[in-house]
Amino acid sequence: MHALPRRLETAVAIANAAAAQAMAMRPAPGAAQATLKGRQDWLTAADGAVEELIAERLAAAYPEDGFQGEEQGTKRSGILRWVVDPIDGTSNYARGGARWCVSIGLMEGDRAVLGVLAAPVQGEIYAAHDGVGATLNSVLIQAATTDRMDRAIIEAGWSSRVAAPDYLALCGRLMGAGAMLRSGGSGALGLADVASGRIDAYAELHINLWDCAAALAILNASGAITTPFDPAGGPLLAAAPGVAAAVRAVF
Repeated sequence: MHALPRRLETAVAIANAAAAQAMAMRPAPGAAQATLKGRQDWLTAADGAVEELIAERLAAAYPEDGFQGEEQGTKRSGILRWVVDPIDGTSNYARGGARWCVSIGLMEGDRAVLGVLAAPVQGEIYAAHDGVGATLNSVLIQAATTDRMDRAIIEAGWSSRVAAPDYLALCGRLMGAGAMLRSGGSGALGLADVASGRIDAYAELHINLWDCAAALAILNASGAITTPFDPAGGPLLAAAPGVAAAVRAVF
């Protein structure tokens, strides 16, 4: 389908180059070296530079494909559309933190068919496309086998688009069901943690497409269960199969 193996190879190479550029521009630990686009919505110099690198290299490799970036918006249309977050977890990156990644996803219509996440501080690359298993550093990964909420670890993603009482209510419901909570500041990596079995579910009341396009392809290939997602942005739940129904019931 659309030469996905070749596109995956290209996307991995571009993600590695983008991650290297982001590392070269990474701020030292301390107060955030960034500007605010909105409440707790950070923008660094690296966001634009890294997205431009990705956009240029994808256009050179696949000029027929569409492109949508967090910073540049939709630049091209096509049967296939690359959806990019140059730095997911910018609030962490802006303070010299470690939990952030470069996210490159490929959509066919409203369906994620390929995804690459490069987390250079951890030295990790997640990758998947339709028809093959998901990998972490070229090793196959699968969602966890956890089947009880009182043994589950769940990340509750936070968004400035969601009112604080609604977010706190979600956390309360998950904890009330027995889960242990996390919140790491990178939706893409939180979702990837579900795919790799490091946590059992990721729940967010509003997430943008560029934050999750790559991760959705990786989740689908890992055996995780995801709720339907509106590409315009909205709620998303991803979970290990054994706890998916229970998490969905309180989500």
